Amino acid sequence: MLQHQLRGQIEVLNDCSFRVTRFDMLAGKDVYWWGAKDENFQNMTDGFVISRTHLNRTFVNESMVVTLEDCTWDDFRVLGVWDVALEADYGHIVFPTSDTITAMTPTLAPAMSPHPALPPSSSEDKNARLFSVKNQPTMFDNCIVLSSIYRLRWTLNAETGTVDLGVEAAVPDTHYMAFGWAKPGSTSAFMLNADVVLAGFQNHTTPFVDDYYISKYGECTWDQDVPSGVCPDSAYSQNDNSSSNRTDLKFIHGQWQDGVAFMRYQKTLQSDSQFDIGINATSEMVAIWALGLMKQPDSLRPLYLPEKHTSFGHVSLNLSDTVDGCKGPLQAPNSDDLDLIVAEAGVPIVVSVGPATHYPNPPHPDEVIYLNEVEAPVLKVERGVQVTFSVQAGHEVAFYISESPLGGEPSENVTIFAGGSDAQGVPATPYPLVWKPDRFTPDEVYYHSYFQKKMGWKIQVVDGGLTDMYNSTVYLADQKVKLYWMITEAGISFAVRAVPKSGYVAIGFGESMVNTFAYVGWLEDDTCKVGTYWIDGRDSGSIHRTNESLTDVQCAQQNGMITFQFSRPLDPHCTGHQECRNVIDPSIPLKIVWAIGTHWSADHLTSSNMHSSKSSKYMSVHLTKGVAEPEQELRPVLAVHGFMMFLAWALLFPGGVLAARYLRHLKDDGWFQIHVYAQYSGIAIMLLGVLFAIAEKGEFHTGSLHVKLGLTSIFFACMQPINAFFRPKKAAPGERPSTARVVWLFVHRYTGGLALLVGFVTLWTGIVALRNEYAGDQMRGLGWALAGWLFCVATLTIYLEYRGFRHGQYGRESSFAKGDWIMANNEDDDSANLLRSNQPLSTAAGSGEVQLYPGKQMEVQLQTL
Repeated sequence: MLQHQLRGQIEVLNDCSFRVTRFDMLAGKDVYWWGAKDENFQNMTDGFVISRTHLNRTFVNESMVVTLEDCTWDDFRVLGVWDVALEADYGHIVFPTSDTITAMTPTLAPAMSPHPALPPSSSEDKNARLFSVKNQPTMFDNCIVLSSIYRLRWTLNAETGTVDLGVEAAVPDTHYMAFGWAKPGSTSAFMLNADVVLAGFQNHTTPFVDDYYISKYGECTWDQDVPSGVCPDSAYSQNDNSSSNRTDLKFIHGQWQDGVAFMRYQKTLQSDSQFDIGINATSEMVAIWALGLMKQPDSLRPLYLPEKHTSFGHVSLNLSDTVDGCKGPLQAPNSDDLDLIVAEAGVPIVVSVGPATHYPNPPHPDEVIYLNEVEAPVLKVERGVQVTFSVQAGHEVAFYISESPLGGEPSENVTIFAGGSDAQGVPATPYPLVWKPDRFTPDEVYYHSYFQKKMGWKIQVVDGGLTDMYNSTVYLADQKVKLYWMITEAGISFAVRAVPKSGYVAIGFGESMVNTFAYVGWLEDDTCKVGTYWIDGRDSGSIHRTNESLTDVQCAQQNGMITFQFSRPLDPHCTGHQECRNVIDPSIPLKIVWAIGTHWSADHLTSSNMHSSKSSKYMSVHLTKGVAEPEQELRPVLAVHGFMMFLAWALLFPGGVLAARYLRHLKDDGWFQIHVYAQYSGIAIMLLGVLFAIAEKGEFHTGSLHVKLGLTSIFFACMQPINAFFRPKKAAPGERPSTARVVWLFVHRYTGGLALLVGFVTLWTGIVALRNEYAGDQMRGLGWALAGWLFCVATLTIYLEYRGFRHGQYGRESSFAKGDWIMANNEDDDSANLLRSNQPLSTAAGSGEVQLYPGKQMEVQLQTL
């Protein structure tokens, strides 16, 4: 037996089959009957399946006939049970050779497992197959159950006056197993003056047995060098070297595997030692047993001494009886936890190599990986908790973590989570390796050497606290639901936990549970489930199931509180379905509401599924910043900022432009005064509004579209007074404008128009930004107000332009050289009044040009030069 508590007897039937009886084995993963040329590491791993019969379940004292497939007895010498997925040897036998038969000394396999019969060959007598190897250390003729975790096995050797005893218990390797005989004639207090054998492990590795005598109840103590209590025979007889004080005990075999300790020893039936009790093999005797923690030797008492037992008992036993009371393998609860190292944050795990003494997954090389000086233990880590390794295993062992249970150089399709071929170090210069498992790490991974197979073992990856597994966490409104999230390359992961006890918990992306995408986690038939929905109303008929692409879905209930987790892409990348609109932009705060209730079902929702409690308001969650803000009214300072920008860009700047184009009939350049004062006032108010915004936010970032457009519009607006300062002189009446004047007019008028356009767009993006952060209805009202105002301004401008063309103000062909384009029919004519429907016909003083109106008679008045 190597692992999985494999036991049984094998008998070769003929050239192509064998029988297995009393077959015990714990279930494995991918287990078959296996053949190999020899039992060394390389030959065992190079072996082959000899029968396609699956052995993946637990076997309890069963029998079967196995037929060889695609092979003969001549193809292999080792017959075993093998896990193909793990390349694990559960146990094997080595068939004896012809020389062994002649010498009547059968070869024993180091793997203590089913005892075999010699397979026949063409040159041997058929009766040779009846020869069987019965002296396997884990096999006995009889077995009795002492307790649910403790068994006694024995084989009586009457001809030699000895008995082989095997004690087997599902205990850690720090515990002892005691079995012995009560003093004949005792009717009670069977432990007192009893002769027991104590079996255990030195330093967790080396098995041992020793004879003990119980002179009184209690731990072994010395009073003036006289021992008393539960003490070894050697302590009583340390000053007496007579043969009558020597123990008649012989250790044969010991192992600790799968959480089960096993020890085989031989004891003489009759002994002349005063501390041993003679055993009558043909009559009933009272046997006593106990299990407990073994006290390690120290400087005062260099002995292994039993501490107070954790369980004990007695049984009447006749060694000559045939007893087969042990049905099935002995299985230790949580056997993986018995040889376990738990990783702690900030505490490095030392990786080294050492000899393989009880490697958990045989066969194995001569040296295997040690973690913190423990041979190939199971390592337990938590998701979200950083693990640090100090690799000191030498340059021939490169440490790495992957999903492969075998190790060695990984193939291309094997995922490596940490380490690799360069993770090599020695004690003088260790290699630091840091690994942080996350919620996407499988529940079971493996640590190994990059250059050699099967040097390491398992890593158990368990869920730690959700705070460790996710980057950000907040309480949603009213502090009854907690939200965890983490943005990854594949999308975003969420965890939702309801603080009060409930039957289901739901979150929705929106300002309320109406017109929102919802995620619900609930308990149904003791099974947690997660569903996605689109809700467009307030009754159960308005809840529609969707088919969102969720991954890594988990759900659990603890103490009545439900927690569910899921991952999803930021953009569904689909069309034609409602859920395709459920796009998450991490740069925009995500509005989230919640609800909890007593009952939910996947189908046929009714009014009974309605929530018993819900959030009083939504929470704006900033996914990239890791913070959340509740729904709130518009902050006053931002309101002042918005009003100032509206006053500047929607009133003053457009008013100044309209004055320059349509009020040139005012006396004393009144249009110019209005134009200048409006523009300068708008710039002052605009800059003051920018200061208010910066003061409220406490920071200045240019990441958003609103800020970028705002900076652009401010730049163009501030260019106007600078441009006006360098304005070239206006040409005298009748003269052609200078080239500089024409260029200036072009730059001034077009940059001004562009500033207005960008300013209007900036106002709109400001409203959109506020809608994403504050109450939707209020912001929608502001948006409609701004749109209405811009519509009125545009309508007025179109009307005035129409009247100007109708009365001939723009009927003449414009001259680019004169600069009479864009805002006025003539740069030097300030008398145009587009706000009046009728004007008297006149001649411009000092010029030969006459104002013309279509359909009117032209008159010319001559003046004396």
